Amino acid sequence: MAATRNDLSTAPGSWSMRRLPDMDEAQFDQWQTLLEHRTGISLAPERKSFLETNLGIRMREIGCSSYQAYYEKVVSSPDAVVEWSTLVDRLTVQETRFFRDPDAFKLVADYILTRPREVLKQRPLEAWSVGCSTGEEPYTLAMLLNESMNQLELPPLFGITGSDISKPAIDKAQRGLFNARKLLGMDEALKTRYFRPAERNSVEIVERIRERVCFTRLNVLDLKHAPMHGMNIIYCQNLLIYFRRWRRREIVKRLAERLAPGGLLVLGQGELTDWQPPGLQRVPSENVLAWIRRQSDEE
Repeated sequence: MAATRNDLSTAPGSWSMRRLPDMDEAQFDQWQTLLEHRTGISLAPERKSFLETNLGIRMREIGCSSYQAYYEKVVSSPDAVVEWSTLVDRLTVQETRFFRDPDAFKLVADYILTRPREVLKQRPLEAWSVGCSTGEEPYTLAMLLNESMNQLELPPLFGITGSDISKPAIDKAQRGLFNARKLLGMDEALKTRYFRPAERNSVEIVERIRERVCFTRLNVLDLKHAPMHGMNIIYCQNLLIYFRRWRRREIVKRLAERLAPGGLLVLGQGELTDWQPPGLQRVPSENVLAWIRRQSDEE
């Protein structure tokens, strides 16, 4: 159906507060297909209301009154690329916090503390937070690695990369500014060491930690083109739940290829079941889903 002048009016008018019509099955299928094709995210039928709500909010913002007209704007309008980027940011869940999974972060710390000291002295540790959202996870990894290096009485030779599909999330992460509420429940000593007060009840990551973390926009469907290689730690939690089982396996295989021999891959509990990624050995743990890359794939 062609978009009309009224559909794409930039002055929303009286209809802007009206409830949008329910999305029919054909429209939902269309949006499902687009989202999965471009991002790999599989939107279950029970999340139809989530899609309707988030599309509706954006459509009202720009004065678009039908799902079909907005679909055409996202797919084929002159500003389709910009609009798609905005929409992806709305549809990707960005619930995160510092030290979100204490068991997983303890496993990472134990992994570092048991590495041969000579190896840690010779080569910087490289960690990668996949689906990093607004930065809490990669900054947590940076704090954790810094604490571990201090405990080992070694210089802080490490770097963290955070990647996410959402450009607005990456932009926010790069600023290193967070609402002070984000630190609720965090160890007081860590707060003092790694955060400084900033304007309007916000806090900022201290420079010595921020300079250890870099961010990049990356779609996990494009992992084969990702420049990350030889990573010592890959941390990918609460991302795979949005993908179909076969695609989860493909993503994990790609991530495993980017681990250094002996490197650690951490996933979220329950995100990958009844499958052993090739070349990886499961870390014995009741609370954390993690693997170590074997020193040789033939082992």
